[in-house]
Amino acid sequence: MPEKTTIAKYLLRRLKENGVDHLFGVPGDFCLSFFDELIDSDVKYIGTCNELNAAYAADGYARVKGLAAVGFTYNVGELSGINGIAGAFAERVPVVVIVGTPSLESFKTEPLLHHTLGNYNISHQMYDKITVASTFLDSAERAPQEIDKVIAACLHHQKPVYIAMPTDMVYEECTAPSQPIKKLEIIEDQNALNEAIEEAVSMIEKAKLPILVADVELIRYNLKKEFKILLEKSGIPYVTLMMGKCVLDEDNPLFIGLFSGDRSREYVKKRVEDSDCVISLGAQLTDFNTGGFTFKVEAKKNIRATFSQVHISNHHYQDVSLKSFLMKLSERVTKRDPNSMQIKKAVDGCVHKPGNFQLKESSKLTVERIFDRLSSFIPENSIVIAETGACLFSAAETLMPKGTTFIAQTFYGSIGYTVGSALGASVADKDRLVVLLVGDGSFQMTAQDLSTMIRYKTKPFILLLNNNGYTIERVITDNVYNDIQQWKYHKLPEVFLSEGPSYDCYTEGDFEKALKGSTLENGKELCFVEVHTDKLDCSNSMKKAGEGMAKANHIKVTKPK
Repeated sequence: MPEKTTIAKYLLRRLKENGVDHLFGVPGDFCLSFFDELIDSDVKYIGTCNELNAAYAADGYARVKGLAAVGFTYNVGELSGINGIAGAFAERVPVVVIVGTPSLESFKTEPLLHHTLGNYNISHQMYDKITVASTFLDSAERAPQEIDKVIAACLHHQKPVYIAMPTDMVYEECTAPSQPIKKLEIIEDQNALNEAIEEAVSMIEKAKLPILVADVELIRYNLKKEFKILLEKSGIPYVTLMMGKCVLDEDNPLFIGLFSGDRSREYVKKRVEDSDCVISLGAQLTDFNTGGFTFKVEAKKNIRATFSQVHISNHHYQDVSLKSFLMKLSERVTKRDPNSMQIKKAVDGCVHKPGNFQLKESSKLTVERIFDRLSSFIPENSIVIAETGACLFSAAETLMPKGTTFIAQTFYGSIGYTVGSALGASVADKDRLVVLLVGDGSFQMTAQDLSTMIRYKTKPFILLLNNNGYTIERVITDNVYNDIQQWKYHKLPEVFLSEGPSYDCYTEGDFEKALKGSTLENGKELCFVEVHTDKLDCSNSMKKAGEGMAKANHIKVTKPK
């Protein structure tokens, strides 16, 4: 006879088998039975202060571990977390959303229960717009198949999925898993693949100055190894878009820097625009990634391969996987002489890089100097998480050390994302240092879960950039709505009962003392460093981005008073 289990146990076992060791969430009466099963399982529960941060934490966790799970109660819980899941959907992050719902009988009769909206299916319908698969577990017989189906879709598409579990189905008996979840595969068109390779090789071989553009899908689909092989076989230099930062170690001799259209460093911009063959791999052509859509390539020069298709010149090849395209291309390309490729390594030209910082003890802190210093401070194998705004734009142009995982919500850009994400990343890998770079405006959105970091004894290094408001909005137009109430941010760890060090820094000397006494030195506790800069102090690339957004959105620019 087949082994039996319960629906809840089946789901938790499948999560564990696929690398999910923790589940983030907030309790509510409709999910308590499932949470009771969770507590007794091999998957550990991490309770957050609110559902939005639980979703953000799951997002950060998935970027480190490859899959994450989050649990909510019906409507009031899941709708509080929906923005976090929307961000994961936009940025291709695999998160399993599990919602405890009223009983099957309630769905049939629709009584006016608390947390309901009349129509019991509204929340599920809303989540259908931001997930790639969903299921309502109304049958013990079908539940295993349904659970496997949505988890397989989550892993295949690298996007969130949704599982609704009624209260009276949690303990229902079903067949236990006997085989791993069957992975979904692209049904590849071999003729299309071969034709794409022939056309791509012909174009690359004829080119004198080809360039590779690496981006996010190489990271999401774990294709770093295949991309590195292509580099070694071809000798062609590469840039990354912002979402693809740290796809490989940034001291790679073929890496020339970050490309973001007109916002790029002059050499990088010219090297890409002068190329007679631009090979984009896994690129998402978002506005931030392309410098406000200023990355434009003539069709006759363009090869663009994404998850399941390839565009070459004016030809479109369907059902060709990015992995197969990379592997086949590596077999066929001729290796270039580096001296012919006009390569200026990023390690030599990056805006913020180790080795050129001279301390000015009494000088007031600036964003430029802070990131100059951080470039020598962040250790190898760190997880660096940069909030949308001044932190992201400066971190993007900071040369990261070997083994760094770089996390940012570069496309969706929901400010406050990084606090929850840092919690998730810290839980996902406790052996690596998490460096959180966050602005004061963003931090006020989600500050509560600093307490959750402390509760679960995570040890991130948190640098809070206090520039007195929403600088990311001020560079578009500055008005009173960009002002916020000042906090003594560095005091919050004490409020939340942290025993780790906290610092308040106005000068370079203050900052240096903070770094010397930080987590990296004692390695035992969370460290919180607040740094103060002028409210309009930011990188040139962020200023250009603001000007572009003002123009694109027909905003009347208001000068600061």
